[in-house]
Parts: sequence; structure tokens; C-alpha cells
Amino acid sequence: MDSLGCKTAKSKELNFVFWSVVVHSNSKNFIGKSKPILEILALVDKIAPTTSTVLILGESGTGKELIARQLHLKSNRAAMPFVTLNCGNLQESLLESELFGHEKGSYTGANAKKIGLCEIANGGSLFLDEIGELSLGIQSKLLRFLQNGEFYRVGGKHPIHVNVRIISATHRDLEGQIKEEKFREDLFYRLNTITLKLPPLRDRAEDIPMLVEYFLKKTDQEKVFQIDPPVLELFVHYPWPGNIRELENIIERMKILTESNILSLDDVPIEIRTPTLQQMKIKKLDLELTLDEIEKNHILRVLTHCQGNKAQTARNLKITLKTLYNKLHNYG
Repeated sequence: MDSLGCKTAKSKELNFVFWSVVVHSNSKNFIGKSKPILEILALVDKIAPTTSTVLILGESGTGKELIARQLHLKSNRAAMPFVTLNCGNLQESLLESELFGHEKGSYTGANAKKIGLCEIANGGSLFLDEIGELSLGIQSKLLRFLQNGEFYRVGGKHPIHVNVRIISATHRDLEGQIKEEKFREDLFYRLNTITLKLPPLRDRAEDIPMLVEYFLKKTDQEKVFQIDPPVLELFVHYPWPGNIRELENIIERMKILTESNILSLDDVPIEIRTPTLQQMKIKKLDLELTLDEIEKNHILRVLTHCQGNKAQTARNLKITLKTLYNKLHNYG
């Protein structure tokens, strides 16, 4: 276990199927200059030196693990292990063993003692990603660990004390899960002493050019890639349901498949290019319309959506049925 010591001289990361340990890292800062991101980064600087638990909320692909790493690297635990575990990848029985370890012979197949992640992370930080996927049984054991700072290995008889900072993350609505009795309320309040909510990429479009530039430079190829301005404009307008992860994957795909070092609209996957260009065209046309014309187009779109049902259309538009009839009469 010497490789986990704080005297490690260079970056060393041990990757496993479900979890990883980082002893030291020169990770890049979270990329962005938008107001919500600057506010998040200011909070990270403020809370990193504390020992408080932190709950990071956000859609998949928004960078929750990167923020967790920043919390660790900017704390006085930075020289100690940063251990990550995706709670959604393991069955309950395996998850308990991964977290707390097990004694030899504690169950069929336990041929040797296993050190759990809570013990490996001693002195450092334990990042529990997708915390909302935990079963109620594991939630109870995690709650006891948070309350007492101690745990038992599976099959163990003696408590093990550790000093670990817990950082967790989820894309789920935990408060909704509490109401559905799928998540413990007492554990929720233990986990979210401080809550950080990461915005989706579509709400921080001004950061997209910076992210694109970063991902263009992030390559093992000898090519120096550039991007056509129309592609960048398209990326800014695309809603990115997969967030930063989707943007990175799309750029990587384009870099691999292009014959040029300049990424053009032809290199953009059609499932992104076609609907986005159509939406951009609609927005540009709207800029040339009068207010009355915009209102007319909107009312007719809602009417079409409601399959000609005027009463439903009026309700959706929050106007009276008489007002709707008058407007439709004026349209001829």
C-alpha cells in the first residue's frame, strides 16, 4: 500500500472496473467563464478547506466528478487518496464489500481479507457518484458510518475508525425519492451539509467556445485541429442533452473521421446538424418578423399541437376562448 502514501512524488492513478484511487493529480481547472460556473468555482474555493460533506447535483455529463476532484485538490487532504465509486454499477452485496471490505471466509468466495474503499480513502476523500442508486440497506450502513466515523468489514467483529471526507453526487431528485421512500431523509441531510448544483451545458452556452478549444487541443494525433465558425455557431445553439461529455465525444468523433484538420459542418453528425440548423433558421426568421406576425405563428403552432382543439389551445395560451376566436378571425 506504499503507493497510497502522501510522499508519492509523481502522479499515480490506479484504475479498477468500478472504482479508482488518485494519489496526486494535476487536473485542469473546471473550464468556464459563465456566471453560474464562476459562482460554483468560488464556492469550491470557499468550502474545499472544510471537512463538511458536499452533495453535487446535476445532469449526467455536467462535470460532477471534476468538481469533486477540485474540492479534494484544494483541501488539506490533497496529498492523500481521492477514491471514487460509482454506486450504480454494483449489486448490493458487492457494494457493501467494496465500501467496507470483508474478512476472509465471511461469505462464499471470500478467500482473503479485502480492504474496503472507506479504509483506502483514510485521510483523504471518498467520492460516491450516483448516490441515488444505493439500496435502503446500504444507505443505513452508510448513515452509521457518517454518524460515527467507523464501520465493520463484512464478517468483521471489530470497528474500524477512519478520517474520510465524503463527497457525493447524483443526477436524481433525492427529495422526490425521499417522498417515494426510496431514499432516507436522515442520510440526505448528512450528505448535503453543502449542496453544489451544476448547470446543464445548454444554460451556459457562452462556455462552449472555451470547451471546444480545449477538446480540439486534447488529442493524441499529430494534427492541429481548427473549427469552422458555422460549426461553433451550431454547437452554441444545440441543446446538448448529454452535456459536456456529449460535446467531448462529438468533437473526438469528428477529429477521428475528418480528412482535414479543419472541422466543418460536413463533419458534424447528421443527428445534431439537421435539427439544429432548422431551429437556427426559425430563430433567424423570427428576428425579421413583426410582433403581430410572431404572435400569429405561435398561436397557429399551439393550435396545430392541440390538433385543432380551440378550447385546449386557449388554455395552453392562457387566454379566453373568445380572445382566441377573435385572433383567428383576424388572421382570415
